[in-house]
Amino acid sequence: MDRQKLLTGAAGFALVLGLATSGQAREIPALAELEGAGEDGYWEYYEVTDDEQIRAFQELVAGPGEPMENPPAEPISIGLIYPSQDVSDFWLRNYLAMLARFDEIGLPYETVQYASNIDDHLIQATYAEQVLQEDFDYVIFGPTELAVQQDNVKALIDKPDTEVIVWNYTVVPQEWGSTQPLTYVAFSHLAGALNMCEYVLEELGSEGTVALIRGIPGSIDDQRSGGFKDCVTTEGNWDIAYEHYGEFTREGGYTGAQQILQAYPEVTLIHNANTAMAMGALSAVQEIGSDVLVTAWGGTGDEIEALRLGELWATPMRMSDDVGVATAEIIRADLEGRTDEVPLVFLARITIATGTQGPEEVDAMEQESFRYTGVGTLER
Repeated sequence: MDRQKLLTGAAGFALVLGLATSGQAREIPALAELEGAGEDGYWEYYEVTDDEQIRAFQELVAGPGEPMENPPAEPISIGLIYPSQDVSDFWLRNYLAMLARFDEIGLPYETVQYASNIDDHLIQATYAEQVLQEDFDYVIFGPTELAVQQDNVKALIDKPDTEVIVWNYTVVPQEWGSTQPLTYVAFSHLAGALNMCEYVLEELGSEGTVALIRGIPGSIDDQRSGGFKDCVTTEGNWDIAYEHYGEFTREGGYTGAQQILQAYPEVTLIHNANTAMAMGALSAVQEIGSDVLVTAWGGTGDEIEALRLGELWATPMRMSDDVGVATAEIIRADLEGRTDEVPLVFLARITIATGTQGPEEVDAMEQESFRYTGVGTLER
């Protein structure tokens, strides 16, 4: 595994970007000629996006918003299909950060939200059919699972006078060829997994026994859980005692951790693929007073509180508001005819937060992460 390549995209494919005018599917001719892609039907972000372009846009997102010189006279219309009813506040923060950045740069907007839970595949498909009948300038789609919703996303991409932005995915379907959404905006699940692996190897050593509480089969879990598993077993000599699919739910994490604690006493670390499962796993560990270490995913409000209490060992912490801020800046770039500056896949910043850091460092990371949406658990 070439970890440095995966983490930085330094060996990435520098695309000749096809410019798209607002309201048309983005055409990227270089994708049609791309060879050497993976066998799973997806291009990875480092295969299709130039690393320098990602870094430049990260700098823009990290800085304050500059007011638009010529904002639209009428509000732009945005439809959002996303699992904002999930336990994690990740989705809602994306939305709120986007609106805050719109306000900061003076871009008028109107939004309609189509909310679901993380596993409501059928509801999302129904929403997609409904949105196809509406007239939105932009549709933001946070799929319950990209493989499940792929046809629905593509139908929206092909809809005239609508631009699509995909949230929470850094893989690009090869089936779509050179016709793609405006961009994919996400934290890299794979890079986060490798960061988590690196921290485990540094802090716990090259050998140990870990159990995985995975989400649902699909590209997100393949990267978060599979990427971590591959790394700790190849870069280190860790044994995988058990893998439990918790379906990204708190109950699934709780049940999985109970099984692990009862049947695999040799396990010293439980790796979780999202916030909800981690919170469930923590409850199971605390019930019996176990000293098994628990990891989470994302650095959301619930996880931050668990870090402060010393309950959660570590988590890949996203600079949470980056996704919403980036989305606002991508829409602005499209309106201003600057899509050549927009990466096909934008990676938001991510680092490891731990329960052993001093409070000042955790506070600083939290303030930066939630600079638009505010620290602490959101009111839902």
